[in-house]
Amino acid sequence: MRKVMEKQLKIGQVDIPNIQIDLNSRDEIPQVLLGLQAIYSDRRVRNEVFSILHKVVPENIDSSNGRPGMCLWKILVLGTLRLNCNWDYDKLREIANNHKNIREFLGHTINEFDQRYALQTLKDNISLFAPEVLDQISRVVVKAGHKLVNHNHEGLTGRCDSFVMETDVHYPTDINLLWDAIRKVIELIGQECEQLGITEWRQNQHILRKIKKLFNRSRKLKRSNSKDKQKRAAKKQQIVEAHQEYIGLVEQYIKRARISLATLNELAIGNIARIMLIEHFIGHAKRQIDQIRRRVVKDEKILHSEKTFSIFEPQTEWISKGKAGVPQELGLKVCIIEDQYGFILHHHVMENQTDDQIAVAMVTKAKQKFSALNRCSFDKGFHSPKNQEDLQRLLDNVVLPRKGKLSLKAKEIEHSEGFIEARRKHSAVESAINALENHALDRCPDHGITGFKRYVALGVLARNIQILGARIQQKALRRLMRRKKSENPYRLAV
Repeated sequence: MRKVMEKQLKIGQVDIPNIQIDLNSRDEIPQVLLGLQAIYSDRRVRNEVFSILHKVVPENIDSSNGRPGMCLWKILVLGTLRLNCNWDYDKLREIANNHKNIREFLGHTINEFDQRYALQTLKDNISLFAPEVLDQISRVVVKAGHKLVNHNHEGLTGRCDSFVMETDVHYPTDINLLWDAIRKVIELIGQECEQLGITEWRQNQHILRKIKKLFNRSRKLKRSNSKDKQKRAAKKQQIVEAHQEYIGLVEQYIKRARISLATLNELAIGNIARIMLIEHFIGHAKRQIDQIRRRVVKDEKILHSEKTFSIFEPQTEWISKGKAGVPQELGLKVCIIEDQYGFILHHHVMENQTDDQIAVAMVTKAKQKFSALNRCSFDKGFHSPKNQEDLQRLLDNVVLPRKGKLSLKAKEIEHSEGFIEARRKHSAVESAINALENHALDRCPDHGITGFKRYVALGVLARNIQILGARIQQKALRRLMRRKKSENPYRLAV
């Protein structure tokens, strides 16, 4: 049984619109809480958000039966705080159990000291929201923000750019990827045999130490830079022998693991999911052995398309954007469109895509959400002749610089006053990207492509809620300042 929110207030509980939030605080927590308070206080917006949250509840569920799950409003509050404040789950648990204002937003009274949140409870519940659900809520939040700040109903001006969000992986080399794979094979098969009372892999930790020793030896050997050909050849031979010894030992234990798995299959015993996972990591190990043998022994070059950059996060890409001091980044690119008020209109996780491949799709989907979008600026990476034509049909004003030598017509367009002014304003999107990276979207700790997309969607939603709260905070502070000035007009002049 899971509800969006408890309708009946408890004795001593403060209703969310009446919770007092410190307007003078410069921290992000009050801004997020002000944004959440604005969503809840506006009945139309609240009903829209609650109807979206209700989709998370499975159909044909009797709400009067079963154990009560965490309310979906609580999950939304905790999820947005986790992303916006860039907390891990331990920090989130501590704040949820002890922060007065946050506990009021979660529906607790000051006397409910015994109602605490367990770490695993937070992990399990915050992962319930699908990226599509979070994207729908973000759209409602942005529309509420536009209603607050866009009094003249002006058209929306977008700024589109992409950035790299890293996955939680180490730097990949073929030998350490092989170590990752064989380590998981031996650990998992050791656990399986231990549960079944089989003693064949009882020395699995000793086996791992043997392999790790050879791995470290291979890792530390470097090619010689000596001018003496004999010294270089001797060093190369030493490297080849170390790698052959390393992969030879790994192959022995892969064969042994396959024999054990065959025995388990014949006897029809064992955890099928774990056995399939062992087979999965054996496949990774065999691929890495082949690549090490080709690279080190046969002196071949491994094509980029053949390489895997993480066996745990297979969606990871090797991205080189040409930034100073950052030769490469390991993760996925995320493209965003920000409007002139700072709200993120649309975002997209790019899987094996380049900027020019998604420019039209970004604008199309953003216009489906916000029809008032009539202008958008890009950088040169989004240019292609087809994009120039397609975007002109979608928008009234397109600011998309061309690559290479300009024709007379293109030069006239790009040297016009309006184009130059729009290009100057386009750099503001870098500030939005930097804010997103500071608020958790620099590195994703969640696993898998679904976890990655959910993390990005929750980060964008949290950022939009914070911007809404910041606008409300600024408006309230200006109102207080005017009130003080009217009460004592000479006070500010002294």
